[in-house]
Amino acid sequence: MSGVVDPTKPTYGSALRTLVTLTFVVLACVTVWALAGGHSWEGDYGDLSGLARWVLAAFSEPQFYAVGSAGALLLAGGLVGHIAHRRGWYLQGFVQACGTGIWPSVAGSALLSVVLGALVWGGTLAGGTWQPLFVPLASVAPAVVALYGPGRRVFVTGAVSGALLAPPAAIGLVRWVCQPLDLPPVVGATGGMALAATVTFLICPQLRWMPEPWAWRSEAPAAPASGRRAAQQGPVWVLRRALADLSEAQFFGNEWASAALIVGALLAYATSPQSLAYGSGLFVTILVGQFMSTLTGVFVWRHRWLAAGFYPTFVPAVSLVPATVLTYDGALLPTVVAALAGALIAPPTAAAISGRLPARFHPFVGNVAAMSICSALIVPLLSVLPGVKQ
Repeated sequence: MSGVVDPTKPTYGSALRTLVTLTFVVLACVTVWALAGGHSWEGDYGDLSGLARWVLAAFSEPQFYAVGSAGALLLAGGLVGHIAHRRGWYLQGFVQACGTGIWPSVAGSALLSVVLGALVWGGTLAGGTWQPLFVPLASVAPAVVALYGPGRRVFVTGAVSGALLAPPAAIGLVRWVCQPLDLPPVVGATGGMALAATVTFLICPQLRWMPEPWAWRSEAPAAPASGRRAAQQGPVWVLRRALADLSEAQFFGNEWASAALIVGALLAYATSPQSLAYGSGLFVTILVGQFMSTLTGVFVWRHRWLAAGFYPTFVPAVSLVPATVLTYDGALLPTVVAALAGALIAPPTAAAISGRLPARFHPFVGNVAAMSICSALIVPLLSVLPGVKQ
């Protein structure tokens, strides 16, 4: 009879629920394991446990959290957001991977790229030296997949190019530009992302196995959810978008992912406050400043969101704001000024740069370029505020 399901046969839905349950059990164990980690990885390739914890922490480093539990739960939240979109849940949130829905390919390429980058450049971490080795996962690898599509060759090309190009570019700018000029390291890290991506997007069209950029989007990569309503720029939408912005740097941009990221960071803060934000103890200040920035930016630029379907309001939250907090030791006035000024200045700067890029470039290049420019200009200027000591 049509519509009747044989209870003795496994269904797709039950298999999916089983997979999700098992995945979350694994991720929960990984989160506990990450919280229990008592050391950082220093490039020792024989220390597989330390390397794994470092990779998880790297997934939350674009937000300056840099802790394994936040990275593990970010991935869990991303999985929930992806399943919610594919299953058409009402509470699915914003579609991940630049609205394409190809989250597994984007996140998978980013993961492979940061692992390869650690294997190639991990020696630079010897002695506990910090290096911006996280940069491939928030730049070249996911951008190549989002631009060229989820094919296997594209996946590998993005991962390898990100691993080989992004870390040395970021390391070089931090060492030879940021340190001599006393600029925040985020200036070099994001500048390195932009430089590596520029080289990658110039090379990719010359690779005979790469398809035409954007061509795959005509194939409708993910069916929209039937119950999804048109975006409304009311108060609830502003809050949702501000939350989603906190995971946009990793190409997630989803409320489930961002909420899980924050929960993971709060778990680490409750057990070991000094494990976050590079041992500064300023995690709470960074988080508050980030929310202030995204809320202001989304509210001010919500009409640009409505017109374009996307606007880079996340840019100051993962660059200018946390850099200001660390530079001025969490002082209230520079944090507030950076959050508000960044929300007003950084998104249109990023949009202006992205709008002038060649068609074969992913617009994220403009976003990271704006992060570097705004951080380099605004963070030092905040020292003139009354009562501020750098």
